[in-house]
Amino acid sequence: MASARKTGTRLRLKEPENRATFQSALIEWFRQHGRDLPWRRTHDPYAVLVSEFMLQQTQVATVIDYYHRWLERFPTVEALAAADEADVLRMWEGLGYYARARNLHAAARRVRDEYGGRFPRELEKIAALPGVGRYTAGAVASFAFDLSAPIVEANTARVLARLIHLRIPIDTAPGQRALWAAAEELTPAAEARLYNSALMELGATVCRSRAPQCLLCPVLRYCAAAPHDPERLPIKKARKATIALTEDCAWIVHEGRLLLQQGVGSRWKGLWKLPPLADPLANGEEPLMQLAYPFTHYQVTLRVFPAPAPLVPGANQAWCPLEGLETVAMAAPHRRAVRQLNK
Repeated sequence: MASARKTGTRLRLKEPENRATFQSALIEWFRQHGRDLPWRRTHDPYAVLVSEFMLQQTQVATVIDYYHRWLERFPTVEALAAADEADVLRMWEGLGYYARARNLHAAARRVRDEYGGRFPRELEKIAALPGVGRYTAGAVASFAFDLSAPIVEANTARVLARLIHLRIPIDTAPGQRALWAAAEELTPAAEARLYNSALMELGATVCRSRAPQCLLCPVLRYCAAAPHDPERLPIKKARKATIALTEDCAWIVHEGRLLLQQGVGSRWKGLWKLPPLADPLANGEEPLMQLAYPFTHYQVTLRVFPAPAPLVPGANQAWCPLEGLETVAMAAPHRRAVRQLNK
């Protein structure tokens, strides 16, 4: 039979024999071209879970160093479970979305307390761990235990949407149902670890969001979007407009100590930051420095102003020695400001 790549014929993934050859082609390609990433060298469910938490909304290149440092500091689930939250947050500093660190810490304690330090193998029990959703549970089940569990995340969602030519937004309930149905149908009963790794790798390196490398794709002949314009997929809802915010904070130094305030909200709970200022410009002060950082759909300008020392620190505030600030778990933008001003 003539090659589908040459004739333009597409093989339907609804056919069981086509699914089998699709899976084999994808796995063989991954064996030859898959990147050597540190979390792919282990089947330890704890290490897999750490990598999956870190990779949420964070680039692979950024995660690698954090992953190594984390496992040096917390090499086992028991070590993480026994750690103080402040230590956990300090090790996470710079990755952002600190709820991930708190959930990972809570998941380790759940594994220690309910399962004697041994990760459960059942998909439902993995999914019940704090901060573990359907995707992360499937990733741990397949990468650690080689169970046939489907996964849908950013890269695989793009590949699946193109394979089935999904023409509804993937960030809607119907879109998610369609993606998970396709993932379940295509995940093989055997070698799910390799298959899921291959599917993610394909999305990261070949089936990219922009300028997909279709001619290099090992499963091009199965792609329903390829004859059209795969770059138009996946479809997503309109993005929220970026909103500009200003965050004004105080630089208060007294007797070699800096006044900091510990966060209590969901965003920076447990992390230390510079105390907020209500209206610093009313006194004609100029900021000592300012920097910008993104947060979801906000663009925040952090401005730091000099301020007098209070007679008594306020709620959740404390004096921290300037020489020991690097050991304090601090919100990353505030860390940058403190380092700049504490030179």
